[in-house]
Amino acid sequence: MKLPLIKHVCAFVEANDEDFVAEAIEVLEHLTEYDGLAEQEVDVLGEMLSNLYGALEVEKTVREDGVDRKEALNAFMKRVQGSIDR
Repeated sequence: MKLPLIKHVCAFVEANDEDFVAEAIEVLEHLTEYDGLAEQEVDVLGEMLSNLYGALEVEKTVREDGVDRKEALNAFMKRVQGSIDR
């Protein structure tokens, strides 16, 4: 996951609507089911999906918990790092 990309998607959600990101996720997930993709292409799609899901998670924290976006981003990345370190 890339924090700058997640921030960028969060800015998009803030300016527009999170439904656009959810629909993009649906399209990318559908693409991963195509048998003609190379493993590297599937990896790239997976990375993009991870970033989009991460942005939605951050936005959910901001919306539901009233947390500052920067704080929500930092908390999310700490959770991600914690899960990787295990």
